[in-house]
Amino acid sequence: MFRAFINVFKIPDLRNKVLFTVLMLAVYRVGFYVPLPGIDQSQLARHFQQSGGGATEQAAELFAMFTGGDLGQSTLFGLGIMPYISASIIFQILVTVLPALEKLQKEGDSGRRKIMEYTRYATVGLCFIQAVFWIGYLNRNGLVYSDYANGYSFIVMGIAGLMVGTLLLMWIGEQIDEYGVGNGISLIIMAGIVARLPNAIIEVAQGFNPQGKSLGGDIDAPKILFLVVSFVAVVASAILITQAQRRIPIQQAKQTRGRRVVGGARHYLPLKVNHGGVMPIIFASSFLLLPGWLFGMVADARIWPMSLWDFLNEAFRPGSYIYTVFYVGMVYVFAYFWVSVQFQPKELANNLRDMGSFIPGLRPGKRTADYLESVMERITYVGAGFLSLIAIIPSIVAIQMQIPFRVSAFLGGTGLLIVVSVALDLIQRVEANLIMRNYEGFLGGESGSGRIKGRQ
Repeated sequence: MFRAFINVFKIPDLRNKVLFTVLMLAVYRVGFYVPLPGIDQSQLARHFQQSGGGATEQAAELFAMFTGGDLGQSTLFGLGIMPYISASIIFQILVTVLPALEKLQKEGDSGRRKIMEYTRYATVGLCFIQAVFWIGYLNRNGLVYSDYANGYSFIVMGIAGLMVGTLLLMWIGEQIDEYGVGNGISLIIMAGIVARLPNAIIEVAQGFNPQGKSLGGDIDAPKILFLVVSFVAVVASAILITQAQRRIPIQQAKQTRGRRVVGGARHYLPLKVNHGGVMPIIFASSFLLLPGWLFGMVADARIWPMSLWDFLNEAFRPGSYIYTVFYVGMVYVFAYFWVSVQFQPKELANNLRDMGSFIPGLRPGKRTADYLESVMERITYVGAGFLSLIAIIPSIVAIQMQIPFRVSAFLGGTGLLIVVSVALDLIQRVEANLIMRNYEGFLGGESGSGRIKGRQ
């Protein structure tokens, strides 16, 4: 692997792409710490600490985990890339619903560029709406300096700053896509998650109790050993679920051309077990934030019957039995929903028929489409089960072992899956560039010399 890293910098084109990507990510991290004017950052930090694990803190933690931003410290990149992600998801769904957009996507690169243009316009609109709500939230909760509170100039500066920050992040992601290596938006999100890891390590070190006792939330040696072993096991499981495939055998029809018989090759159609990626967890977490926030607000208002609202408020706190059951159920629901949106068995079966390929034992067309749909339903059930297990591990560990959630969050959930999937994609792209230029990749070669293959 070390030789592979050296080989990366031997290739001028690949070296420039890697350095450009690192530079763009460095710009992102610098802008992450540029504060918006007029906001009392210390009061904002205390506000989230005093929420006591309520819906506000959960929303902030979830938001920071998969957007590259951080509402806990309102900075230029406070909204992160969330508006762009939301706009992209909306148009991915609309493409499967609206015939006009579906036709536009089938036009090729020109159609996709047009959809991307619409996505940018939608990003501006969503960014404006989210910025307005966030600035209003800061004003209502007294998190703005009194000299700026409710002032027209502060509202305009705050909204403009958040919008410019998000649009700059969108531009950085697109520049990485064009001139760097890897998916720009995914790399920004991964960088935001990985940057939180040192703070988690520091928190573990500060809570370590060398006497071997675990009182008041202290972390003893067995807990540290458990964290290390669990982290390795969950990462291995996340890699397994990310890479797992069900391979469907595909036979190409034989054709006679003159005196030659061509075709007849046998290959495979890979169907991913986790076809939805991290989207089911993101949707499920976002969906369950609403009842937790709503029941908490009603319970604080002491509306009759108070015992019912108190019960529901406790039931929908992360880690509770009812919350966990609903969480798992929502992961399954959104896993099948995302597969139904993204996976089109009829179109796939028609493409196989047009290319002269078929699944042995099945007629091309409807029989093939029905078979692919049934296979995807079965493997999605298994994939959703893995996702559910990984999703609930952080909250269970945090509650049962009295470990801070910011530490246990790295044992599973959305953040870990994002880091694993993006890292694997990045390694595969760099590996492809190395192999294309006859260099050994990260898996190495038979000679182990690290030199260009084919040379003496």
